[in-house]
Amino acid sequence: MSNTMFEKVEKALETIRPYLKADGGDVELVKVSPEGIVEVKLTGACSDCPMSQMTLRAGVERALIKEVPGIKRVEAVN
Repeated sequence: MSNTMFEKVEKALETIRPYLKADGGDVELVKVSPEGIVEVKLTGACSDCPMSQMTLRAGVERALIKEVPGIKRVEAVN
């Protein structure tokens, strides 16, 4: 995927960052694959939170799929 897709995902992440930061966490964009798979790294409190998978699916993935056409899935990487 092009840099534009990376930029669109980064911009969409900016809209959810305040919610993550409110709980002491953050998300870092690692990669956007040509297949529409986004890899992110959860940082801060999010990195070892037991609810991080739910946050990833219900928050991050949902927002990105809604905001950026072509995104199919979001995966957390270490």
